[in-house]
This record gives sequence, C-alpha cells and structure tokens, in this order.
Amino acid sequence: MVPAIPKTLPILTKADWHSLIRDMGRANRALAEYNGMLRRLKNSDLLLSPLRLQEAVLSSRIEGTLATMSEVLQFEAGELPKKESRRHDIEEILNYRVALDAAVQSLQTKPFGLNLLLRLHKILLTSVRGHNKAPGEFRRQQNFVGSRVGGIETVRFIPPEWTKLSAGFDNWEKYYHDDQDEPVVRLALLHAQFEYLHPFLDGNGRIGRILIPIFLYEKGLLAQPTFYLSEFIEEYRDEYIERLNQLGRTKTAWRDWTAFFLRAIAAQAERNASKADRILALYESLKERFMRTTRSRYSVPLLDAVFELQYFQASQLKWNGQPPSKPTLMTLLQSLEKQQIISVYRDANGRRPAIWWLPELLKLLDL
Repeated sequence: MVPAIPKTLPILTKADWHSLIRDMGRANRALAEYNGMLRRLKNSDLLLSPLRLQEAVLSSRIEGTLATMSEVLQFEAGELPKKESRRHDIEEILNYRVALDAAVQSLQTKPFGLNLLLRLHKILLTSVRGHNKAPGEFRRQQNFVGSRVGGIETVRFIPPEWTKLSAGFDNWEKYYHDDQDEPVVRLALLHAQFEYLHPFLDGNGRIGRILIPIFLYEKGLLAQPTFYLSEFIEEYRDEYIERLNQLGRTKTAWRDWTAFFLRAIAAQAERNASKADRILALYESLKERFMRTTRSRYSVPLLDAVFELQYFQASQLKWNGQPPSKPTLMTLLQSLEKQQIISVYRDANGRRPAIWWLPELLKLLDL
C-alpha cells in the first residue's frame, strides 16, 4: 500500500448528480421539516440540550469511550465515577460540547475557516486521549487508518502524504464556501474528503462528525447546529467505513458514498424530529405536573432549571429571574419527589449534598 492521492473537489460527474436527485430531494425535505420544528420551539436551547449531549456521547463512543449520558450528567452534578478511565471518557465527551459551542460563537462574527478547524481540534484533544499528538496542528508525518500492530496488512487505508495537505485543504476550504452546488451533496463530499485527507494525528473522526452540524447551521439549512449523525453512523458503522474505504478504488465510489450519506442525513433528520417532538411532549406534561404539584410561581422556572441539568444539586439550579429561598426550594423539591416526578439519586451525607434527577427524560433518550 502507498499513500492515497487526493482528487480535487467537486469530484462527481454530471451523470452522478443526475442519479442523486431522488436522494437529494428526500434529504432536503427531511431537513426542512426538522428545521421547521426547530424554528417553532420557543425554548429550543433548553429542550434540545439533551440531544446535543447525546451526540457528544455517541460521537465519542464511536472512538471507543464507554461513558454513558447518565454518567456525564452525574459527573457534572458532582458524582465522581468509580473508575478513572470513565473520568477520561467523560472529559472527552465534555470537550466535544465545548468545541461545538465555540464554533457557534465564532460563526456569529466570521465564516468557517481553517483557523477555526484547528481551534476545534485543539479543544477536543485538551487533556484527553491524543493530547500529546499535536492538537490544533495539521500532521507533519504519515499516519494510517487501522492498526499497524499486525503489520502493514492490517492497515485499511494510508492517507495522503502530509506535504499534500496544504493544497488539499486549500481546495477543501474553497469548496466549503462554493454555494453553487447543492449544500447536502457538498457536505457529503466535504465530509468524505476530510476523512480521506485525515489531517490530524488523532481526533479525525470526532472533528469530521462535528463539522456536519456546523456546516448545516452556517449554510442556513438549520436554525441551530442541533443535527447529529453519530447515531446513524454507529448503527451502520461497517457500511460507513466500507464506503469511505472504497473512495478512489472504484469509478462509482464517490457517487455511492454520496448516496449513502444523503440517506443518512434524511434518516437522522427524521429521527431527530421524532425525538424533539417527544422531548417537547414530555416537557409540556412535566410543566402541568410541576404546576399542579407545587402550586407555586416558581413551578415553571424550576422545571426549566431541572430540565437543563437532569442530575443536579439544589445549589446548581440556574434561575431565570429571582430564585426562591433555600427552604422554599427544598419544600418544592420534596413535594415533587413525593409525587415521583423527580427522584433522589444520592442522599445527603454530612457536608455532601443530595443529588436529584429527572428519570423520565433519560428514559426517553434511552441512554
């Protein structure tokens, strides 16, 4: 095997584009329906925060982490994991969320560029796996996809030589901003080309996946960067890897990859819309139960604070407006616990405070 030679984007022929019309239509319709839901949600940041964390968990899981969504939330509430390896997994997941937030903030003032790409890579690798593998820098040595432990025959793919990265990413960045081509197809090609170039010594998969919601958000296909493909990729991981491995090896590989990616976008948009609808329904149900149980002017602000954290200490709740007194808050929480709307995850013990949680939301996400 020798290092791959990158092609110049766009790679598809006119015949390829024609064959993709049906898949493009389905992907665009599914995205439009999901985006319509995002625009209708009044508290979208609050209601969709569980989906953002779920994506961070799933994206990191593809790379081998084992931490669950519940463990991440428990960690943020002050419950340390029993295993040190789980703590490292959790930190990797939280870095993913920090990187996405940093991207959104940056896009408010300037378009996406390679400097932001390198910054996101540095954030993702801070103090976690790969922290010593040139975070925030394009590689300056050859890398490999697959294990080299068993010899060269176990390597699935050898990316292009590092000396070709400058030209490759100059073309990649220009195509990212070339709004003449259909955006969803452009995204398919950009994602594949990124994985093909494999520009970093570590973290390529995580960066490649986080670029998907960033692109959809910046190009106006989504009102928020709340679109995550890791669930689909994990479910169809073998096909995803095989489609990428075939790039450059057959005449139809890029078209076949693009068709697969468009189907993935459509399927995940439909899943996301369904999940968002169920989250909204749960929120409305909980709002009625919080109001009926507490009969307090704090009932909806309390629900919002609990919904955002899911696992929490009473002192960690964030209030929109004047918070209740501590005695009042404890009375409200105890009344909700009595009705089995929230539960105690960890009892108070001496100076260690209790941790409460909202079981129904985690059950809905099934993580």
